[in-house]
Amino acid sequence: MDVLSGTASVIAVIDVSAKITALCSQYFIAVKDAKNDIERIKQKVGNVKRVLEGIKKLLLDRLYQTRLSTTHDLFLSLEQCLQELGSLKSELESGKAMSRFGARALKWPFTSKQVEKIMSNLEGHEHTFTLALQLDLAAQDTHTLHQKLDLTTLPAAEGASYDSYAEEHNARCLPNTRTKLLDEITTWANNKEGKSIFWLSGMAGTGKSTIARTIAQSFADCRQLGASFFFKKGEGERGNASRFFTTIASDLVKHEPGILAGIRKALKEDSTIPYKALKDQFEKLILQPLLEIKQARLQALARVVVIDALDECEQEADIRAILRLLAQTKDIRPVPLRIVVTSRPELHIRLGFREMPHGTYQDLVLHEVPRSTIEHDIRLFLEHKLGVIRKERKLASDWPAQQQILALVKLAVPLFIYADTVCRYVGSKGGSPTAFLNKVLHYKKATFSQLDRTYLPVLDQLLSEQEEDEKEAWLQAFREVVGSIVVLESPLSAVSLARLLQVPQEEIQCRLDSLHSVLSVPDSKDASVRLLHLSFREFLVNPQKQRKSLFWVDEKRTHQNLAFRCLDLMSGASGLRQDMCSLSGLGVLRSEIDDRTVASSLPPELQYACRYWTSHAIHSQQHIVDGDTTHLFFQKHFLHWLEAMSLMRESSRCVHLLNSLQALTGPSASIVQSFLHDATRFVLRFQYVLADAPLQIYCSALVFAPERSLVRRTFVDQVPERAKMLSMKEADWDACRSTLEGHSKYVTAV
Repeated sequence: MDVLSGTASVIAVIDVSAKITALCSQYFIAVKDAKNDIERIKQKVGNVKRVLEGIKKLLLDRLYQTRLSTTHDLFLSLEQCLQELGSLKSELESGKAMSRFGARALKWPFTSKQVEKIMSNLEGHEHTFTLALQLDLAAQDTHTLHQKLDLTTLPAAEGASYDSYAEEHNARCLPNTRTKLLDEITTWANNKEGKSIFWLSGMAGTGKSTIARTIAQSFADCRQLGASFFFKKGEGERGNASRFFTTIASDLVKHEPGILAGIRKALKEDSTIPYKALKDQFEKLILQPLLEIKQARLQALARVVVIDALDECEQEADIRAILRLLAQTKDIRPVPLRIVVTSRPELHIRLGFREMPHGTYQDLVLHEVPRSTIEHDIRLFLEHKLGVIRKERKLASDWPAQQQILALVKLAVPLFIYADTVCRYVGSKGGSPTAFLNKVLHYKKATFSQLDRTYLPVLDQLLSEQEEDEKEAWLQAFREVVGSIVVLESPLSAVSLARLLQVPQEEIQCRLDSLHSVLSVPDSKDASVRLLHLSFREFLVNPQKQRKSLFWVDEKRTHQNLAFRCLDLMSGASGLRQDMCSLSGLGVLRSEIDDRTVASSLPPELQYACRYWTSHAIHSQQHIVDGDTTHLFFQKHFLHWLEAMSLMRESSRCVHLLNSLQALTGPSASIVQSFLHDATRFVLRFQYVLADAPLQIYCSALVFAPERSLVRRTFVDQVPERAKMLSMKEADWDACRSTLEGHSKYVTAV
């Protein structure tokens, strides 16, 4: 399509949008029962119109005509949108014309299901138009819209950036605290002769993440931040390195568009780079693109990359690999990088830094900062937080007493997490801040460990509120609910957790209502429940606490229970089945399926079960793969699981997961071993088909010729009835059993 016809299409869509908006307004006045649907369509059409008005201006500007006129996706979407809006307008006009008694007799011509389809189609077009407009205006030094669209192939870890929703409400340093440290990091970052990496280490609870968020915000404010990645154990892809370098690359592009050409070139040569080894990802997506930049956007200023909680990355080998690769950024020009890394001083991390070339990094140990500095900062923190509680609860102006604050400071040093948890506990609703503060001060250093002093006051208080004959039942429920929360691979909402654990939602909510001091419990039941700090998990699952702490959680047993719960959920009546999204045909591509369709068909708890049942099985260190539950799941739902993983864009992980499961089978589980062996071959053979077209899994299974009974039964039982090629009674597998019908054109590939 040329510029003139493209401009004409834009103008035509704008015109028909205006007419639809006017018609919707007339229906809104006259129709009572569908006002919400009318308003939604009206608003969505208005959004499309506004975006296209911006594109119209670009199309009329000769500087932009060439780029936009070559954007096939944009103009194809324009044609489709014009057709759909034309049909919509005709329907609305037809309904208005059929009214015999004036506006009051108007009847809204669409059902709610039809409205959902209209909204889905319009949102798809709006996304295409918005992307075209935003990206063409964002970076004039990027050659074509196609170049920018290629970045959608870079998978990023959700919630990993410092300014993500997941990190939004987490603390920053209070004014006049950590001042010397923050100044030192700023000076280091802007020193042209400085070392490329700053390692900030410290024991759990010393405030490393708070400092990292403050640093990231500070450099973002002065437009010097390049990227950020906040690792967090138990938060899906934030808990491992699989999306680390792709997320960093995605962030860097926003601030240094000059690396876009290098990334695009790498992806064009090999689109699977985001799934390759960490070394390949780093070199192709970060190192080489940075070296190929001819001129930096910010002259003389380094780009700062903030990496928080590296110790929470799952694999020690990945951590060591990340450190080796980051060391190669030492001499990058013309865009020098300055990398801030925070972590606990674990042995494998210390060894990783020692292996770096001399002069690569400088370090600072938080818990070795002068005691007077730590005391000063913790005292300011306590005075601020307790002052807020005093004001909210209308307490006396001399509360808390100065000696109480000093006692808390003495108990807290060097852990900021202790001070934060105490303030959350003291300010808990439904209790007396004075009584809670006095209770905290009874847990002295000589008797209790630092973590005990942090969390026992909260949990002991909850247990003491139970009747004597109910305490054991309360503890069992605590271990099941809270124990599950602290070992989950990715956070779930209260609603999803209740469905996964098969526990009444009221019981889950009841447990959570009293745990705001140690858990992040959102007001919405559909928002995820999160750990405030990893130390709470460590307090509960510490093996040394077995038989010593009433609140001890058996980590392996909890993982085992979660693995079985996941299997039960996937195998249940509302679990997995063929064609989860009710697609229109077997040939529908994953790229054609709207993510909202997937989300509505696969609720969060079912997505969680599909992604992580194998992880829980592995962590349990039990041979649960040999059991009847797992055996039955493989027979009835293996292909359904592959379909779900494809819908969630997770099919690339299936081979790794199947290989991991093989290690869990016992010596007598020859049938399951054989199944996993053949299933892994099948997934490897058809991995691209599985990723591209979810329902083609069932057709691909017909081509696969397993030799073992469990595999044969599994693949045959889960394909469409009309396409079965083999009956259960037949003993041998032949090359051809029947003809697949329904395709009348030439066959070019199977």
